[in-house]
Amino acid sequence: MKNLENKKVLVTGAGGFIGSHVVEYLVSQGCIVRAFVHYNGQNRWGWLDTLGEEILSKIEIIPGDISDSNRVFEAMEGIDCVFHLAALIGIPYSYHAPDSYVSTNISGTLNVLQAARTHKTSRILVTSTSEVYGTARYVPIDEIHPRQPQSPYSATKIAADALTESFYLSFNLPVTIVRPFNTYGPRQSNRAVIPTIITQLVAGKKEIHLGSTDPTRDLVFVKDTAEGFARIAASNNTLGTDVNIATQQEIQIGELALKLINLINPGARLITDVNRLRPAASEVERLLGKNQKLQELTGWKPSTDLDEGLKQTIAWFRNPSNMANYKTSAYSV
Repeated sequence: MKNLENKKVLVTGAGGFIGSHVVEYLVSQGCIVRAFVHYNGQNRWGWLDTLGEEILSKIEIIPGDISDSNRVFEAMEGIDCVFHLAALIGIPYSYHAPDSYVSTNISGTLNVLQAARTHKTSRILVTSTSEVYGTARYVPIDEIHPRQPQSPYSATKIAADALTESFYLSFNLPVTIVRPFNTYGPRQSNRAVIPTIITQLVAGKKEIHLGSTDPTRDLVFVKDTAEGFARIAASNNTLGTDVNIATQQEIQIGELALKLINLINPGARLITDVNRLRPAASEVERLLGKNQKLQELTGWKPSTDLDEGLKQTIAWFRNPSNMANYKTSAYSV
């Protein structure tokens, strides 16, 4: 699929953080976009509700549940390419509700793969996560790094990756496993560390509560991640493989927090909150991704450095209408 223009594409998890940005990017590339959003009684479409009529008028919305095979089958009819992003992603919540993660992340992915096989979908991108690697055994982490299920969440994503690979090897299904490292930017849930810090600071808090500040992360701005997805989908070179989306740079969480404090409220200080600490063996201490494979196969390179990405993210959170979507007084798992 060398050109995505006029292709009929489905984005699952379209109302979420990365999914909404992928939808926005695909519309800008001239795709015919169908957005699969999680059904709710209020007919809310997640972050798609904020995109504006100019973009929404170009999107077909399909409410449903990724664990419902019939609804997934219906949504994928007539689709050229599916971007499968629907998932449960909160690591702390996976300690409490692993059954939900199996249903959504494993069974949901199986539903997409089965429907793609029946519909003879031309291209399937299944979203993985850098969490499947666990704490780095070597850096930068390439795609052959061992998998380490250090949380129920990462275990279900490893299983979904394995299912995807099996459908390529067994049925020659045209799949790619897309593995973004820690994506950040506007619309991200404050289950993630950057919104956790920013929302507390923008709300005027003087004590910023975090879990462990020792781990390092490879932070990718969401617009770069969205472009990475599109480039992977447009390249036949990426068929049947898994591909990192990473900047190949890392920063310690404590250093990141101090950077944000200096940008927003230099008078604030960090507080280690024991309630936010993960079990010691479950904490992924170091993530630094290798992006050579993606660059060689598609020509993708990150275009937004961390300082610029944080600047844009802070500006978005300073908008009161955006901040109204966040609870700064509660720890979001």
